[in-house]
Amino acid sequence: MIYLDNGATSFHKPPAVYRAVERAMRTCANPGRGGYGAAMEASRQVYSCREEAAALFDCQPEQIALTTSCTHGLNIAIRSLVKPGGRVVVSGFEHNAVTRPLHALQAEIHVAGRKLFDWEDTLESFDRALKQGADAAVFTHVSNVFGYILPVEELAALCRDRGIPFVIDAAQSAGALPVKLKALGADFIAMPGHKGLLGPQGTGLLLCAGQVQPLLYGGTGSASMDQNMPDYLPDRLEAGTLNVPGIAGLAEGLRFLKRMGTEQVFRTEHRQLERCVAGLRRLGMEVFAGEHQAATVSFRPGMDCEEAARMLAERNIAVRAGLHCAPFAHESAGTLQTGTVRVSFGHDADNTQTDAFLRAASKLPRFRQ
Repeated sequence: MIYLDNGATSFHKPPAVYRAVERAMRTCANPGRGGYGAAMEASRQVYSCREEAAALFDCQPEQIALTTSCTHGLNIAIRSLVKPGGRVVVSGFEHNAVTRPLHALQAEIHVAGRKLFDWEDTLESFDRALKQGADAAVFTHVSNVFGYILPVEELAALCRDRGIPFVIDAAQSAGALPVKLKALGADFIAMPGHKGLLGPQGTGLLLCAGQVQPLLYGGTGSASMDQNMPDYLPDRLEAGTLNVPGIAGLAEGLRFLKRMGTEQVFRTEHRQLERCVAGLRRLGMEVFAGEHQAATVSFRPGMDCEEAARMLAERNIAVRAGLHCAPFAHESAGTLQTGTVRVSFGHDADNTQTDAFLRAASKLPRFRQ
């Protein structure tokens, strides 16, 4: 199988990730719940993961809450900052992991910046929206549909200048682009463990610099006499038993990235993105590509996108079609009624993958407006 759905999850993990998961299953008990060997080994594995993440994302290990997913982290962050009915500024390319929690809070959502690959439009729209005041801003680093890299450093500066707390969704950028909590000054940065960080599903990280409110309540192995959740991180956000095997695997994914280098990951992925975009255009597809693009490209053939993905799957090409849980992004791009076919490269991207995909895509009809 030629796997080109890394925007959903990285599928080919480094071998050390698989070994770490199995080893933790065999050697680790419950972290923080005992002084015997298996419990202490679990605690070591968990703290080691925090240390690896802290080094990569420019924060302290205690600022890292271990979550089950990026969605889990975003829910914590949003509920920590946004009160019911509050005004929130978001980009025009947000995932449902951002917009649904805001909808549940009945927040007043102001969408700023609708033009693909256009930093000027994004920044000008955000500037106008923030001038009107907001309780918080939430913006993705990279669109999961189109690979558009938003100007997060500049957006962060706008928020800081106006004293507006903000959350960054790094679901599609962590592991390939610089993500630095201290430098950005974000209140929260959420990311999955299972995409660019190359860990197992069921893992995620929430980098915390702001005041946090628990989403879950329960045992933490600390301050057991107090019926309130601990007031310190990371315990305040980590009720219940942690996914130790997943966390051990995630730590190995982070170590792999440290050895390979996130800059090299981005170069590897981007070379194939450029080859893919050029090939799709030669085939007559409608391709959504431009400046400031990461390792994801969407296109429309001259047929139903879901059917096109099915045809590609029959040729052992794994891509995703539809709305990709991001109707705001499709509304911005004018593809809400049709969706797109999405190709997303990973750390192991190479010419063989791209060429096999383009050969299969050549069987699809050309796009006709």
